[in-house]
Amino acid sequence: MIERKIKEFEVLGQEDVGKIHQISLEILEKQGVEFHHGEARTILGERGFKVDGKRVYFPPKLVEEQLALAPAEFKLHARNPENSVMIGGRNTVLAPGYGAPFVMDFTQGKRRSSTYEDYINFTRLAGHSTNMDVVGGVLVEPGDIPDRVRHGKMFLASVQNTDKCLMGSALGSLKARECLEMAAILFGSNEFVYNNPVLISLINTNSPLQFDGRMLEALMVYAASNQPTIISSLSMTGTTAPATLAAALVQQNVEIVAGITLSQLINPGTPVIYGSASSVVDLKTGNLAIGSPETVKMFAGNAQMARFYGIPSRGGGALTDALLPNAQSGYEAMMVLYSTVNSGFHFILHSAGLLENYMTMSFEKFVMDDEMCGMIKDCFSGIKMDDENLGKDVIMDVGSGGQYISQDHTYRHMKELRIPIISPRERYLGDDQEIEDIMDRASRYYKKVLAEYEGPELDRGIEKDLSRYIEGME
Repeated sequence: MIERKIKEFEVLGQEDVGKIHQISLEILEKQGVEFHHGEARTILGERGFKVDGKRVYFPPKLVEEQLALAPAEFKLHARNPENSVMIGGRNTVLAPGYGAPFVMDFTQGKRRSSTYEDYINFTRLAGHSTNMDVVGGVLVEPGDIPDRVRHGKMFLASVQNTDKCLMGSALGSLKARECLEMAAILFGSNEFVYNNPVLISLINTNSPLQFDGRMLEALMVYAASNQPTIISSLSMTGTTAPATLAAALVQQNVEIVAGITLSQLINPGTPVIYGSASSVVDLKTGNLAIGSPETVKMFAGNAQMARFYGIPSRGGGALTDALLPNAQSGYEAMMVLYSTVNSGFHFILHSAGLLENYMTMSFEKFVMDDEMCGMIKDCFSGIKMDDENLGKDVIMDVGSGGQYISQDHTYRHMKELRIPIISPRERYLGDDQEIEDIMDRASRYYKKVLAEYEGPELDRGIEKDLSRYIEGME
C-alpha cells in the first residue's frame, strides 16, 4: 500500500468539476440510464425514480442524497490481518492486471491463450510481491477451466498462494453468492463476512449509458451483503463515448453516479468505489491508446470527480499499448502508473503485468511493473524531516572539506536506499563485459521466484471445505 505524502495532481478547476456534476445531473434526469434487469428497475422505481421500460430517470435531489451516504473510506480485510488495507484517505492500494485472455510468451515473441497454470503463477508472483495488496478476480482468463467452476478455482488458487485481500466474481448473482459463501468458509462465518468487507468486485457499465443484467445482479448481491464494489465506466472515446475528454468525463460520471446511487438504495452506507477503466481511442487506426497523455488527463479528471463526491476512487495502472515488454511498455507504463498515484487514486487495478491495452499479460512485465511500483511507493513516501534526518550535528562535526563515509550518521542510514529488484546499478567496465538485457533479467527473476516461492499456510480443513464446495458446483 502506498501512503501518499504529496499533494494530488489536478487537471480540472473547481468550476470545471462543478460543471461536470451539473451537466451529469441534467442528463440523469432528462436522458436517463438503461438498466437491463427488472429487479434493479423495481428498486429504483419504488424509491421515487421514474422508470419507462428499461430506462430510469434520476431526480437530482435523490441522486445527491444517495451519493452522500457512500463512505469516504473503509477497511478491506485479508485472512492475514497484517495484509488488510484501508481504502480511502491518503492510501493507494495496488492490484495486478485483470481480465486478459492472453499471455505473452517472451521467448517465442508470441501471445497464447491463458491457462489456469498461468493464473496460479501470476497469483504466486502477486503473493511474493511486497507491493501488490489485492489478488484474485480474473488475473488472467483461464480458458482451460469450465466456466461453471472457473471463479471457484480462481478463488481457491488465490487463497492457497496468498493471504492478501481478495476480489470476487461479478458475473451474475449465482457466482457472486458463491464467492460470498467461499469467503464465509475462509473467514469462518457468514456473520463475519457481512460485518467486514472481505471481497471487492468490479462492476462495469455498458457504455453508453447502460448496465447489463449480469453486472447488476452481482452489484445487488454484493451491496446487500455489505461488500464493496468498484462501479467503473468502460467507455471508449469516439466510439462508445464522445470524442472529447471533457464530454467523455461527463458520460462516465453519469454512468458511475447511476451505479453508486443503486448501491446506496440497496444498502445505505455500503462501501463503493468511483471507478474508471475508460480508454482513449486513436480514431486514425481504431485502436486503443491507453499509454497516451490523454489517458493520463482523463484519469486525473476521474479522480477529481471522486474527491468532489467524497468517495474512494479507482483508475489507471501500469498501462501500455506495447505488444512486448520493451522500452515502449516501460515508459508508457511508468507515465500512466506514476500519474495515477499522483492523481490521488485509492485503488489501482492493472498495476502489474499488462500489455496490448488490457488484452495480454506478461510475466516479464509483471516483474518490471512491480519494480516500478516499489519505486513509486518510495517517491510518494516523502522525506523525513526530524532532527536525526536533518543532520545538523553531523554537518557541524564534518565541517568544511571533510568526508561523511566514516560518520556514525552514515552507518545509521546507509541501508535506507531502496534496493531494486531487477534494475542493475553497474559501471561499464569494458568491451568484454557481458551486459544482460532488462527483459532477460526479468525473465530469469520471475522463474526463480516461482521455483522458490512457498505460499502462506492455509488451514487444511478450510482448504478441503473449499475444494468440496467447488466440486459441488459442477
